Amino acid sequence: MASTAVSLANAVSKSFIFSHNRLSISPFRNATSYHNINNFRKIKPFTHSYFIKCLHSSSLQEEAAVKPQHRQSPTISTSNIVDILQQRGLLDSITNHDMKSQSTLKVYCGFDPTAESLHLGNLLGIIVLSWFQRCGHKVVILMGGATARIGDPSGKSVERPELDTKAIENNTMHISDIITKILENSGGTESFEILNNYDWWKDFKMLDFLKQVGRYARVGTMTAKESVKRRLESEQGLSYTEFTYQLLQGYDFLHMFQNMGVNVQIGGSDQWGNITAGTDLIRKILQVDGAYGLTFPLLLKSDGTKFGKSEDGAIWLSSAMLSPYKFYQYFFSVPDADVVRFLKMLTFMELEEINELEDSMKRTGYVPNTAQRKLAEEVTIFVHGQHGLDEALKATETLKPGADTKLDWKTIEAIAEDIPSCSLPYEQVLNISIVDVSVSSGLIDSKSAARRLLKQGGLYLNNSRVDGENKRIEVEDIIDGKILLLSAGKKNKVVVRIS
Repeated sequence: MASTAVSLANAVSKSFIFSHNRLSISPFRNATSYHNINNFRKIKPFTHSYFIKCLHSSSLQEEAAVKPQHRQSPTISTSNIVDILQQRGLLDSITNHDMKSQSTLKVYCGFDPTAESLHLGNLLGIIVLSWFQRCGHKVVILMGGATARIGDPSGKSVERPELDTKAIENNTMHISDIITKILENSGGTESFEILNNYDWWKDFKMLDFLKQVGRYARVGTMTAKESVKRRLESEQGLSYTEFTYQLLQGYDFLHMFQNMGVNVQIGGSDQWGNITAGTDLIRKILQVDGAYGLTFPLLLKSDGTKFGKSEDGAIWLSSAMLSPYKFYQYFFSVPDADVVRFLKMLTFMELEEINELEDSMKRTGYVPNTAQRKLAEEVTIFVHGQHGLDEALKATETLKPGADTKLDWKTIEAIAEDIPSCSLPYEQVLNISIVDVSVSSGLIDSKSAARRLLKQGGLYLNNSRVDGENKRIEVEDIIDGKILLLSAGKKNKVVVRIS
């Protein structure tokens, strides 16, 4: 009887989740607040509500004093956040310029956990949140544990694939951890909260939603949104699920405005329709003003293409999915035409310093890539911290042909995932000509090409230029008896593991 009672109680405690064209069942889970960041990192996946306090203990300050760190921007006047964003190219649209006169704001940005990591396209949202922090405002990160089950149609030509609950919980945990690490070290003085919209959606019944929210939504207004209009005109069309996504996001804003004092929502320019859906609901349902929406532009190159993709795919913010070295190198390769704009948008450098750097680029004697190096350093330390930057700089120096850095097996193994590698038997390496090893390792296609490159001075063994065609691999060339680093020019490299 006891087990039957427990089973019945569990069944009763389950709640229906409204997910538009389908109803799914999920166990009820209580939201929990965490006031200590160490506790936060130990929590199990999918704890719904976290409160993270920025730590400023004396021990941390002592540690920072011992090791030189990149300087953090000081807290700025609370009233000029809109001006700051505008000056740095981070303001696209704003619902009401009265926001400039507000001394204290509570701002949120939403992130649907559709992958284990955020990518470069999400970084602008975190940077804008950090600017609000630096200006003394309160910051909220909203994880879309509910909305990720639906899928935002904004900027998408087809419906997003459906994610299972376990994947959403796992993604939520990883993304929360990434944002926490970034904002903890970003230099803001205000604490921040991480919430999950599943907390208020899990008990929301469909009839209640239609009565409380749906009656205030006008289909004409909803279909006029640019993201909806584009999909309706496409061959794929738009599902009812995706069509009502804007109401879910709109209600998120209303819920947090009413219950948590959140009065600003930010997002990319493609989120304008979803953001204004929220300000409209607040005005119609609560019949009050004081809710603001602000969008920042999408990150584009000067040629109009999206910035944030490489040949290998997305530029992830997680070091587990993209090493700090590759992250650093992506920014180091930014063209001159874009680097100044990206310094303004993606770093917290003073504008005077950026303008100075821009002027120096036009002067004789400017060292190429100085601006790019500064951009790469600033963005890498913001996302990956000082340790990540140190790792990226060490790897960069290690892989630079002609560098004086002493190579060791551990250093090369640490970056081996970022460059091509192969394994060759000992007998196919020792006393074999450098030309043959260059071909057998896959570095160069043919012996004739290898000889040609060698004569041009472009073939390197362990960062040292190979000067003679007769060079053979000797015992002392094999680093720690385990590995070789071959380079064809500055960019093409291969790690040869000796088996």
